[in-house]
Amino acid sequence: MSNAPLFNFDNSYARLSDSFYALVPPTPAMSPELIQFNQPLADSLGIDFSALSNEEMALIFGGNTIPEDAEPLAMAYAGHQFGNLNPQLGDGRAVLLGETIGKDGLRYDIQLKGPGRTPFSRSGDGRAALGPILREYLLSESMAALNVPTTRALAAVTSGEFIMRERMVPGAIITRVSRSFVRVGTFQFFAIRDNPEALKELADYVIARNYPELEGSDAPYLALLNAVIKRQASLIARWMQLGFIHGVMNTDNMSIAGETIDYGPCAFIDEYHPEKVFSSIDREGRYAYQNQPAAGHWDLCRLAEALMPLLDEDREEAAKLAQTAINEFPPLYTAYWLTGMCNKLGLTEVQDGDKELVEDLLERMATNKADFTLTFRHLSDALSGSDERDQPIRDLFTNAADFDGWAVKWRDRLQQETRNDNERQQAMYQVNPIYIPRNHLVEAVIRAAEDNQDFGPFYELLKVLEQPFSQQENREQYALPPKPEQEVLRTFCGT
Repeated sequence: MSNAPLFNFDNSYARLSDSFYALVPPTPAMSPELIQFNQPLADSLGIDFSALSNEEMALIFGGNTIPEDAEPLAMAYAGHQFGNLNPQLGDGRAVLLGETIGKDGLRYDIQLKGPGRTPFSRSGDGRAALGPILREYLLSESMAALNVPTTRALAAVTSGEFIMRERMVPGAIITRVSRSFVRVGTFQFFAIRDNPEALKELADYVIARNYPELEGSDAPYLALLNAVIKRQASLIARWMQLGFIHGVMNTDNMSIAGETIDYGPCAFIDEYHPEKVFSSIDREGRYAYQNQPAAGHWDLCRLAEALMPLLDEDREEAAKLAQTAINEFPPLYTAYWLTGMCNKLGLTEVQDGDKELVEDLLERMATNKADFTLTFRHLSDALSGSDERDQPIRDLFTNAADFDGWAVKWRDRLQQETRNDNERQQAMYQVNPIYIPRNHLVEAVIRAAEDNQDFGPFYELLKVLEQPFSQQENREQYALPPKPEQEVLRTFCGT
């Protein structure tokens, strides 16, 4: 197949200084085959693949055919990994093909994950295993349907190769779409090298691309720091409201654009407990569910440190400005989180005592091992307080009286607002999903694909997750928590 202008690439990152990246083509896959292509996402980006066969598309998404105007590169960045600074990380198994302008007029990165070694691979093979690729596809598209800022999955292919992880497993490649793959670690890369010129070049680039409203500001770099803090506070609040655990909140996994990126050992909580950890590499619980706001705050402190040379020539004054900005994260996060949690309870405005009401419910859920997602979904059906409507949520609690005691306070609070139950219920249905990518369902998809080359369960689960807030006929099993023998206690990184 000859090169074709499918993406209409316009590659602004490739126009930055050479120190920002390494030009490197993807390593062609042995015999790529298309698993899935995201037609609605392609349509929104203005990308037309209608003239191509599945085989031709697989060659593009497998890294075998380089589209016209692509400038494949691996991005340089550093990062704190579990609190320890690594001065050079970079895209060790990802290649940015280029950037396209969507129908919304915004710029999007098109990146292959798993296309082979780059100068940043260190001892890695640069490839990705099929299981983690399917997990990322399902999780990222689920998050998009749940209205959480996230990278998206444009396509996935098998590579036709086997790669070594704990054992030999099938290889695969995912094509990811993002508003930007610049990370906190990208700023750290230049800050620890004492390169203020590159730091300014990066900051100006991010402002122009992701925060154009800040251009012309009297203090644009301080405004950038404040804007990133605000987006991250909102993003992490959304994770917490859905019971999502990222699993690896290192600074190289924190997006400057405010998106959820780098889905590795991530997971959604089933039975609620604030100390839940699924990631096999998070042995100390640094990134446990309840620790995510603090972890985000810590990462943003590292961004503030990196930006200090741009905040003020006087280091002491720069430190004061950075500290003042960082101090805004906790109240911002709490406000976003509490507003969202109140919405999940059917409340339209936050009042004194609402935080305690939410926390009381969560404590009772933890004590009674109640399912996180179904507790809030069933609350939407329990507004009237009848025995029949209360029973599904009471069944989630080992001691139903604990729910009953809380429900009295909740219903008293509801009476202080004017919406009728039907209006309130419809609003609650829009924020309390019934379907999430539960760990046991994702694991079943992976097992079918890896062990039996059967992608049917993947397609079915993906279809269900496209409409997480709507009851779907004959798909009741996708809303159920795992049985004890189905429970997944550990999730794994793909490297």
